[in-house]
Amino acid sequence: MVEQVFSQTRHGESKVCRARNTVATIERGAQEFASTVVSLPRGSRRIRQADGTQRQERVLPGFGTPCHLDGHGHGGGYGCWQQHVYVAMVVAMFAHGTVGSAFIFGCHELGHGTVFKTRWLNRFFLYIFSVLWWWDPIDYAMSHTYHHRYTEYAKGDRENLFPLEPSLNPTLLLQLFSVDLFGTPGRVFGKGGLLSTVKLTFKAACGGIASEPYAPSHEWLQTLHKDQPHEALKSMWFSQCIVIFHVSVFAASIVSGQWIFILIVNFHKFCAMWLTYFMGQTQHIGLKSDSPDFRKNTRTITLDPVSEFLYWHMNWHIEHHMFAGVPCYNLRALHEEVSLDMPAPRTLLGAWREMRETWHRQQADPEYEFDTPLPEFAGSSAKAVNLASEEQSGFIGDLAPTGLADAEMFVGDKSL
Repeated sequence: MVEQVFSQTRHGESKVCRARNTVATIERGAQEFASTVVSLPRGSRRIRQADGTQRQERVLPGFGTPCHLDGHGHGGGYGCWQQHVYVAMVVAMFAHGTVGSAFIFGCHELGHGTVFKTRWLNRFFLYIFSVLWWWDPIDYAMSHTYHHRYTEYAKGDRENLFPLEPSLNPTLLLQLFSVDLFGTPGRVFGKGGLLSTVKLTFKAACGGIASEPYAPSHEWLQTLHKDQPHEALKSMWFSQCIVIFHVSVFAASIVSGQWIFILIVNFHKFCAMWLTYFMGQTQHIGLKSDSPDFRKNTRTITLDPVSEFLYWHMNWHIEHHMFAGVPCYNLRALHEEVSLDMPAPRTLLGAWREMRETWHRQQADPEYEFDTPLPEFAGSSAKAVNLASEEQSGFIGDLAPTGLADAEMFVGDKSL
């Protein structure tokens, strides 16, 4: 199917791994990956999969509230623009960008298909959020399937290429608190800042890869496209929809003289990305790679209620990886059920301190990774679970594309 050379750069050293038949190679390379998952108590089905009424009652306000919060941003921004109160307009656009940039977490959770009971509702809102965010849910679904099946195993999960720097570079901070114009694709899944995203979306709409040849992420996307050509075609179609939508809004804004809508609609995701960055970076950076224990390669943090809401509850990230089929709004309850077996959640500040200290140690010792301490009696209810079992589709929700959903990843213990 596929013959691809991965140029893996880890700790500054170039390593080459030839991957003949990508899926088969990942299967062989991840034979040892029987993920440690904490068992849920009996009677916890409500947490695993809430009924349709509960799901929709909990999530519909979730779509309304960001719109309400965001309405103060873009509505206030438009009103201030009309009244020529430009300082207030900047403040309103900052709020609008802070909320709007967090739509990416909605794209993630809707992609798992666990927010609503019905598939079409999940997909409907996924596509709306994705178009607004210049996001390709097709490419991401392929990549993220491997991320969940082989979390932080270098041969199977290349969505994040360790080591990753928890950067506080002044230039980066300036862009995070204003507009990300010049960001570029790098060692994680994504298109970069405004200029890069527009360029790569047009490139993808013409059948190209939404990355730069020099970027480490380019090889991963190229390989996924070769392995799943039907999904690659859908990715191109979706990129064309993104282009059509944003070009239409841009043109209508110019023709009507309401250019403020270019900022409000076209480019809001690039404004004030500070909160999205500081929350999202905590998920895996600095933790153990090639570890079968989610508690070692993933990090859970606590947040204030507003930030947790905007983050779509992904601060409970160990729990999300253990049971990715659990709706995001049930992750706190899931944490409470299994807390005795889990490491203590970090605070946001504590997580960043840990990541920064780990990064500084890695400069002297490139092989160093933070080993999360577990509770003294943790693991008494933990089991090794084969993620390719008959429960696989429910385990990661409705994430995997058709070509990967039924793929037999490896053989092992199939019991939960």
